[in-house]
Amino acid sequence: MEMGQQVLQQLVNGISLGSIYALIALGYTMIYGIIKLINFAHGDIYMVGAYIGFFAITQAGLSIVPALLVSLVTTALLGMLVEKLAYKPLRHAPRLSVLITAIGVSFFLEYASMYFVSPTPRTFPAVMDSVAINIGGLVINGQQLLILGITFVLMVILTYIVKFTNTGKAMRAASFDTETAQLMGINSDRIISITFGIGSALAAVAGVLVGIYYNSIDPLMGIMPGLKAFVAAVLGGIGILPGAVVGGIILGVVEAFVSGFISSTFRDAAAFAILIIVLLVRPTGIFGKNTKEKV
Repeated sequence: MEMGQQVLQQLVNGISLGSIYALIALGYTMIYGIIKLINFAHGDIYMVGAYIGFFAITQAGLSIVPALLVSLVTTALLGMLVEKLAYKPLRHAPRLSVLITAIGVSFFLEYASMYFVSPTPRTFPAVMDSVAINIGGLVINGQQLLILGITFVLMVILTYIVKFTNTGKAMRAASFDTETAQLMGINSDRIISITFGIGSALAAVAGVLVGIYYNSIDPLMGIMPGLKAFVAAVLGGIGILPGAVVGGIILGVVEAFVSGFISSTFRDAAAFAILIIVLLVRPTGIFGKNTKEKV
């Protein structure tokens, strides 16, 4: 019974962590779906979101929900600005040029943050009382409830936007064929900008939630979660929204089980082992379809 409880506990921990990966992976996958760009600066957008949330709570004295909204809006605008300045001029450039630019933007955000907020890790303030629900020995703490609740609400909102709004229809059309969508009167530049905004907003929320979960933020905090969210997106099938969510949760659960039953030292190795296995066994991911692509 003790073993069963431990398994369930690690499952809860894994789903909480996986929800955060899913929020970041959604940004990767939405952007890739439309302009076929792996935005390696996405992890650093998540870091900026964490800092904006941190300052909204500590300096402006906001509670968690208004702080999340401030972080979400500000980081969405930052994502749109990055797209306009760094990626839009390279819309028809070779893929490699855009990829190198994304890595450059990533370094710029990291070291600009170090300059403005110092490289020293900050302790994230406690935003809620330390509550915990105990169900037959299974403990779900307040931070995990907050993460799961906010992630669920955001997933519902995103699903509604993508499936039932004109902007969502335009996004789906652009992801299917950008040039044809333009011929049908869709302003692809506007749709790409909105996609960057939504993806960045989701990453910002993930950044604040990680701050709450681990009580610490620093300017390089986006590197590893950014890479892991990329693994999650590839695992689910990059460019496919449900795939990003499923990939994120699988990755979180695997990490939790490796940490809990083997060693936390191997946690990161497990994530990249999954990436290698997926690329060898099913390169298109869980939900991916086999499509031939000219490079």
